Amino acid sequence: MFSQPMLNASLNGLSAILLAAGYAAIRAGKRDVHKYFMLSAFSVSVAFLVSYVIYHIRVKQVILFQGQGWIRPVYFALLLSHAILAIVIVPLIVITLRRAWMERFDKHRVIARWTLPLWFYVCVTGVIVYLMVYQIYAVKIS
Repeated sequence: MFSQPMLNASLNGLSAILLAAGYAAIRAGKRDVHKYFMLSAFSVSVAFLVSYVIYHIRVKQVILFQGQGWIRPVYFALLLSHAILAIVIVPLIVITLRRAWMERFDKHRVIARWTLPLWFYVCVTGVIVYLMVYQIYAVKIS
């Protein structure tokens, strides 16, 4: 069964792939391809955000992390960095895309050097958090 948390993690993973492809395209000098991948990553990230908010409004509960021992502080450090950067990245993405849209590529490049790795980190850690909560350390119901 394909759950909504799995959908959200899939959207995060797809965003990460699109970001990596966009980075590769711009490094290869393919500006139009880069634009396509980055706008696609943005669209998928917006779909993720909408799905994530709907899920948490609908479910109205928090799934607690079940891992024990050394993995707990690792998980919570990952979750904390993910949550903080997920908030920080939203305005950075908007500013970065706006600068490209306005064809202010000199300023776009400056902020994109920060936006891309942070956005990528948020996408990848979102998938890792999903795997840790819902797959690896999930409560087994028999």
